[in-house]
Amino acid sequence: MKESIYQHKGKLILESGEQLEDISIAYTTYGTLAPDGSNVIWICHALTANADPAEWWPGLVGEGRFYNPATHFIVCANVLSSCYGTTGPASKNNQQDKTYFWEFPQVTIRDMVLAHELLRKHLGIQHIHTLIGGSLGGMQVLEWTISHPQLFDHVIMLATNARHSAWGIAFNESQRLAIKADPTWNQHHPNAGIAGLKAARAIALLSYRGYETYDRSQSEDDLNKIDHYKASSYQNYQGEKLVNRFSSHSYWYLTKAMDSHNVGRGRGSVEKTLKEIKNNTLVIGISSDILFPVSEQKYLADHMPHAVYEEIDSFYGHDGFLIETEKIEELVRKFYKG
Repeated sequence: MKESIYQHKGKLILESGEQLEDISIAYTTYGTLAPDGSNVIWICHALTANADPAEWWPGLVGEGRFYNPATHFIVCANVLSSCYGTTGPASKNNQQDKTYFWEFPQVTIRDMVLAHELLRKHLGIQHIHTLIGGSLGGMQVLEWTISHPQLFDHVIMLATNARHSAWGIAFNESQRLAIKADPTWNQHHPNAGIAGLKAARAIALLSYRGYETYDRSQSEDDLNKIDHYKASSYQNYQGEKLVNRFSSHSYWYLTKAMDSHNVGRGRGSVEKTLKEIKNNTLVIGISSDILFPVSEQKYLADHMPHAVYEEIDSFYGHDGFLIETEKIEELVRKFYKG
């Protein structure tokens, strides 16, 4: 594994019209690029992940896994607005000689793809065998396929959609309200809003899992208990875990980027845009996903001429795209053979 940071010199014009100067892009590579460039697997990460897919997708990526550095050149870049090395709210605004924090410009999924393109060119990659990602990663996959279809032999997207739903935006806004309710949230400080971030993560978990998951994993055996429930402890534990590794500023901007996802924006319509995608595409839905219900993945597959839809039956809800790696591998193998 090689962890690197690419320092791009020059301006990046964002979809909003605002611009970032001299951005940093943190990325990880595994393996060696083949002489003919035919073995590139580019992985796009989800909301709070980093640029190391072997860390958060260990059943699918790494030594001896399906995407194996012995045969593949695996690339993953941390997205704009994150807090894992790529330019984001914690970065310094050189023009004003201070950290951005809440003054960072709004970034969209298309802006993230622009940064991926800068890195791709820097790495000298001319062709990508497979572009793959789930959730917010799937949004990047879709936008990049639309803007540069000639780059990709195979496109795989999991638990994602063509435009973010009112349901998804409502969940994200609820999380941002939790961050905003923290009296420290608007301070220009790295720890601003962390209590709100903990509450936001607890809200998010409800959408990542669902009723059945909580009922089976967090129900009580003690019929006499009146406080200190497993489900309560779980929410606190998961919220604390995120606070220990993530930034409320980045969380705010990344959920805003997710809300902005709409492939039809400026292109006529969602349906028209999807019909123009001619790449061999695999769309995977998770049966128990309440945040990105399977109807959204079926919609994608129904409107792309060369798309195949597959569905995974999972206990884990939306998080199934990170957990059900054996089932994902089986479907991807079948897709490649087909």
